[in-house]
Parts: sequence; C-alpha cells; structure tokens
Amino acid sequence: MTRIDAKFAELKAAGKKAFVSYVMAGDPDYERSLELVKGLPAAGVDIIELGLPFTDPMADGPTIQLAGQRALDGGMTLEKTLQLAAEFRKDDNTTPIVLMGYYNPIYSRGVDKFLLDANAAGIDGLIVVDLPPEEDDELCIPAQKAGLNFIRLATPTTDDKRLPTVLQNTSGFVYYVSVTGITGSAEAQAGDVGPEVARIKASTDLPVIVGFGINTPEKAQNIASISDGAVVGSAIVSQMASGKPVSQVLGFVKSLADGAHRG
Repeated sequence: MTRIDAKFAELKAAGKKAFVSYVMAGDPDYERSLELVKGLPAAGVDIIELGLPFTDPMADGPTIQLAGQRALDGGMTLEKTLQLAAEFRKDDNTTPIVLMGYYNPIYSRGVDKFLLDANAAGIDGLIVVDLPPEEDDELCIPAQKAGLNFIRLATPTTDDKRLPTVLQNTSGFVYYVSVTGITGSAEAQAGDVGPEVARIKASTDLPVIVGFGINTPEKAQNIASISDGAVVGSAIVSQMASGKPVSQVLGFVKSLADGAHRG
C-alpha cells in the first residue's frame, strides 16, 4: 500500500473528500517553494502534486507555464525537485507527493535511475501528461513495479471506447480533467462533471479526483460533493506569483481545503 492508497483509506474511514494542491517546484525560488510545500499539510492538503518544471508544457495554461519558466530561470532542475521532496520528507512521512510533469526530463535522466531517485526522495506517484497508455512499457509499468502509483488523466473526450484503455494500468486515483483545454482556461461545472465522474466510477474502484477550473472554496466544495475530491493548481500558483507572503498563500490554501472537505 502506497501513501496515496493509505490516505484515501483514511479519508474514506473519516467520511471525507480529498483536497489535492498543485504547486510548481522552485517557484518563485527554491526556498519559498520549499516553505510553501512544507506548510501544505497543516493547511489541510491531503495530497501534494509537485510540478516538475519543463520548457515545453502542453496541458498547462499561462499561469502554470510562467511558474515553470520562473522556476527554470531560477535554476530549478529535476535533481533539485527531488531534493525539495526529500527535504519535505524529513519532517513529514505520511503526506503523499505526486510528481506531475512531462516525460522528457525523466527520459533524459534514465527511467531506472529516475525511479530509484524518486523512491529515495519519497515520491509516491507520477502524473506524466504526455505518455499515453500505448507507451505504458516506457515508464508506467516500471514505476508500478518500483512501488509508485501511476495516475492517469481522463477528460471530457475520453469516451466509453477509450476509457478501459486509460484505466488499464492506472493506480492511486484517476484524475478527471473537468474542462476541454488547458489549466486555468475555463471553470468546472458540477452539473457537467457529475455524470462524467459517475461514468468513470462505474468502470473502476479507484477514487476519482477532479481538477482544472476550480479556484474558490465554493467550487472546491461543489466539485468534491460529486467526486472523491478536488485539485486546485492555477489559483494557488497565481497567489505565489503575486508576491504574497507564503503564510498568506497558505491561508488561501486552507480556505480551499476547508471547502473541499465540506463536500
């Protein structure tokens, strides 16, 4: 059982929905990024999605693209991202960390070395946006053999014919992308999302977490009420980009977490 599996079992026993926060590693710099990540569990975050900066993202809107660019400009690398996770693990051995990004940096490092290093740093799961199920032998299967969950995205365009392929080797949870498009481009609507979540849950026992287009406590609550939890990314990244103290950003995160938990 991974930390992700254990967290969902804990939430289910408590009758709670999950709140997942996305933050970009190294944005705006290593020190403030680490301060933010370390403060997330106390702000109510159940699972941390740690963004891996990359030069050519395809699913990220301007807010997260700019965060990745700031991180890269500040010297952030895959090595330093794993270092940040390891620093977090010194004080917290229970909160799951999902590394979210693209395959190129992992490929460049070498899959075997990356998986060893990710395990050593305390990474629990991977979301690799540009690796479809047809490429599962590339990273998904090796990751699962190494004890990491491999989390797949389902979208509004994942029809009934495609869904079994998407779910085939997914573990930890299913990430449902609530809108067609990039992050931060539209708002999630519970009325549209609810039937899609139900459709996915009819085909899997995994929790279904909904992300993209959630930016207020009320929306987090509404989305969590019709799923197993909510993910917020761009709204948190925007708070960091505004230059607010990390303590204020964590206050905003807590309001989102409280909303999702009310769901």
